[in-house]
Amino acid sequence: MGASLISNKEKSFGLWYELGGLYARAGEDVRRAVREGFVAVFVAAALVLVSAPLFGTSWAGAFAAVIPVVAGLLSGGGSLGWRRLRFARRREALRRALAESGEDAGRPTAEGLRSYYDAQLILLRCEYEFLRSRGTKRALLSARLFEASFGFTSEDGFECGPLNVAPDTREMQELRKLWWARLSARRALGETPPILGLREDYHYRVFPREMTVPAELATRGAYLEISCRLMMHERYGKRSRAVSGEILQRAERELKEYAAITGRRARWPLPRGR
Repeated sequence: MGASLISNKEKSFGLWYELGGLYARAGEDVRRAVREGFVAVFVAAALVLVSAPLFGTSWAGAFAAVIPVVAGLLSGGGSLGWRRLRFARRREALRRALAESGEDAGRPTAEGLRSYYDAQLILLRCEYEFLRSRGTKRALLSARLFEASFGFTSEDGFECGPLNVAPDTREMQELRKLWWARLSARRALGETPPILGLREDYHYRVFPREMTVPAELATRGAYLEISCRLMMHERYGKRSRAVSGEILQRAERELKEYAAITGRRARWPLPRGR
């Protein structure tokens, strides 16, 4: 029975990662369709111009300028429509498979945070911190989505800019327990996490992602970029001389890791001798 339970969990993890990958690819579909539409516009325009010396312009008449635009719309729109159809079919199949495993495909955190790797949770928590720092109505509404979906709160002990936690550490495990405890408390009160979909994943990558080596490096680079931006532009600015002790050590470590992962140097004035 224990082996069967583990097998079911591993199966559901695989389904979540496949769904997350499906959303990630769907998020790129619009950009691909736009590129294909532009290519079709240029090709059609070139064909109209080339045909003029051979066949004249009477065949196109007043529509000569419209033909490339129509070709672009048909090409890009048709491409996007076909991809969306394939996306919808596969998403529905994954939703059914997750439902058979007792999971709600629209609420990836309803049964816990186990399908999320530490690196992705840190990135999501950094996104939450960044949204809160914006202070706009729209950003704060999005921040509340993170609170209801992941159990984040400004008082949970997580620090960003510089970070005070790393993947696969005891501190991260404690944060996981705290976030899940808040979600469980909401559930006990009859509250459920909000339904998430393509729109939310497009903006914030909220569905679980499988952490291959390239994916983990990209994820770490993304949350380090947010943390460095907050540290250098909002937390301390150019007042690095006012930073000392543990925070300074964390800042130095973070800037070095960011440079090593992304190949881009995050410049921030540090005290002399550092």
